[in-house]
Amino acid sequence: MKSSRRPRLTPATADIRRAVRALLPPNGLVLVGLSGGADSLALAAATAFEAERAGIRAGAVIVDHNLQAGSADVAARAADTARRLGLDPVLVLSVHVESDGTGPEAAARTARYAAFDAAREQTGASGVLLGHTLDDQAETVLLGLARGSGPTSLRGMAARTGPILRPLLGIRRAQTRQFCAEAGLEPWSDPQNFDQRYARVRVRETVLPLLESELGPGVGVALARTAEALREDSDALDQLARAVLHAHWVNGEIAAAVLAAQSAAVRQRVIRFGTLEQHAVALDRGQTLAVAALVTHWHGQGALSLPGIRVVRKGGMLIFSVPGHI
Repeated sequence: MKSSRRPRLTPATADIRRAVRALLPPNGLVLVGLSGGADSLALAAATAFEAERAGIRAGAVIVDHNLQAGSADVAARAADTARRLGLDPVLVLSVHVESDGTGPEAAARTARYAAFDAAREQTGASGVLLGHTLDDQAETVLLGLARGSGPTSLRGMAARTGPILRPLLGIRRAQTRQFCAEAGLEPWSDPQNFDQRYARVRVRETVLPLLESELGPGVGVALARTAEALREDSDALDQLARAVLHAHWVNGEIAAAVLAAQSAAVRQRVIRFGTLEQHAVALDRGQTLAVAALVTHWHGQGALSLPGIRVVRKGGMLIFSVPGHI
């Protein structure tokens, strides 16, 4: 007698499908950002399966960065795979990566996310699912530590950032490769993922394996867990700072006493958020501390001139103005 039982899912398949299921919207259309690599390929296959079960539509967007010879062929193969998986619509968007002084990785990321926005606008999709894994999260935290970027970088990537969804942040890269092998999918291996000129590649290929070898195999998981804890703390501090900002920052002015009453973490956020929201000026940490010194180390100093912003303390108020603006 033939058994009617479904074949038991392997842990990799079960974990990835479950992770996707948790972030899918209840209706409408979602797109998968598909490069053809193991992470995005496993994500695409799991999304196609879970979206059909949930009764929603799932498509794919493939971004050709035009940075390597044959990139159009790679994009075309990824599109063919997406269609075989049952994803519809499938968009292939060609972009031009412009050098903007931030480095090639950041420039490519800017072009890619602009393409995701264009794809959503073109299709009406509510979100784009990306295949960032726990390993990517750990790499992001290590890079942030090396750069001294503070909590903004150490908090890593969020599972939800507006329309961007990252279901696989709790999934190891080895699991996506296992998923593809079990599903008979052949991932594309991007040569740039092995190019030691890129800091992220050096972290991936050398630094993290060394840490896991010397400190134990749980380093990647611990780094990702640290990012999650820091994100929770950072979100809470951001919320407090924005409440202070919106209650007390009026017409480019805020009372020094209000800022003095805040913890350093909240005070510095109020200054950064205020200059960005009110004056479209982004301050780095050193510039933020210079403004904060008008509160914490006040001894009658004159106006502070920073790139794009002038700050003076007068009559107990900090007054912010953009040079040349009335």
